[in-house]
Amino acid sequence: MDRQTIIAELKIIIGEHLKNQGLDLVDLIYRYEGRGSFLRLLADRPCGGITLDECARLNIEISALLDEKNILQQGYILEVSSPGIDRPLMTKSDFMRCLNRRARFFLKEAIKARLEWEGIIKSVEDDAVAIDIQGDIIEIPLAKINKAKQTMENF
Repeated sequence: MDRQTIIAELKIIIGEHLKNQGLDLVDLIYRYEGRGSFLRLLADRPCGGITLDECARLNIEISALLDEKNILQQGYILEVSSPGIDRPLMTKSDFMRCLNRRARFFLKEAIKARLEWEGIIKSVEDDAVAIDIQGDIIEIPLAKINKAKQTMENF
């Protein structure tokens, strides 16, 4: 199996396991580092807030699940963690979770001659996020977002 197929299969299996526990798979990274391979998972609740004990429990459960499914043919190191407070915002549900919070957006193409915006997320539609920048509302199409994250001043 090639690496992309393995990653797709891992996302399905691990995502389903987390979903059954009321959690979201935020990100999955599978890559070779040095002499071994690493599988890093970011998991969280839909509204945020996963504990260290939950991450430790998930590490044990997911390791057993992957051993049972035998997807990874070689040894690997599994890391399960919270995405943290500067978690990337990638999906509509990520932006919904951050309504009325400040976020920074880095765009693929300029809107009003700017590639970077920061403001309070006011609404989220299927294809755009509206942010308030000192009273001005700017709509940012999801397709134009290269990267977005909540800013630290929210905490």
